[in-house]
Amino acid sequence: MSSLDVTARIDSGSNIADDVTIEPYAIVGPDVEIGPGCWIGAHSVIRGPTTIGANNRIYQFCSIGDAPQDKGYDGEPTRLEIGDGNTIREFCSINRGTMKDQGVTRIGDDNWIMAYVHIAHDCIVGNHTIMANCSTLAGHVHVDDHSVLGGFTKVHQFCRIGAYAFCGMDNGIKNDVPPYVIVSGSPAEPKGINRVGLKRHGFTTEQIDNIRRAYRTLYRSGLKLEEAIGQLEQSAEEQPEVARFVDFLRDTRRSIIR
Repeated sequence: MSSLDVTARIDSGSNIADDVTIEPYAIVGPDVEIGPGCWIGAHSVIRGPTTIGANNRIYQFCSIGDAPQDKGYDGEPTRLEIGDGNTIREFCSINRGTMKDQGVTRIGDDNWIMAYVHIAHDCIVGNHTIMANCSTLAGHVHVDDHSVLGGFTKVHQFCRIGAYAFCGMDNGIKNDVPPYVIVSGSPAEPKGINRVGLKRHGFTTEQIDNIRRAYRTLYRSGLKLEEAIGQLEQSAEEQPEVARFVDFLRDTRRSIIR
């Protein structure tokens, strides 16, 4: 059975699953869909069009699905999509998309989003990521699966954070962070590969060694970027973990932190 506090304001144009819990003074606007097993904390505000999947926990004082902070936005029907099993802690803000991109901000599954995180318009966040307190994504940022953003990390618009990357505390990220790479500082600089994270996610010793060699080719060989990519492509034919690295380098929009 649902548990909807009598002080919560839930618009008749919303669609709330039967077993959702909504705590005191929360506001749920029209065109909001909340899936089964969700818990919405006190004083949170959720505006639509927003779709929230199953088993999410949204803590008190969050602002979810409000209009993008973009001066060019003029009320277009953009949206926010949130998957399943996410934890979104206190005072987070997640904005809808804009028509300058695909019109959607999207959060995947099983993400751990800590207090005061801001996810701006048109961001795409994958699955199983961690964003520590006060980390901030500007517009159009992509964060790939299993990546970690340390507290107070700031990511410039249109940047991409690769899968299994680890960004240390208080980073200033102005360029793309390749998969598996640790970066730190403001501006952020490469510091090695995320060996501990890779072990925790089941990468073999051989795979980690392959990634380490790829990192050295990119960052320690003195080769230009295109030369390094050309050399890595030879290894990528038989090493899928290196192929992920090469694909990212080929697709970068803002060049990489190097």
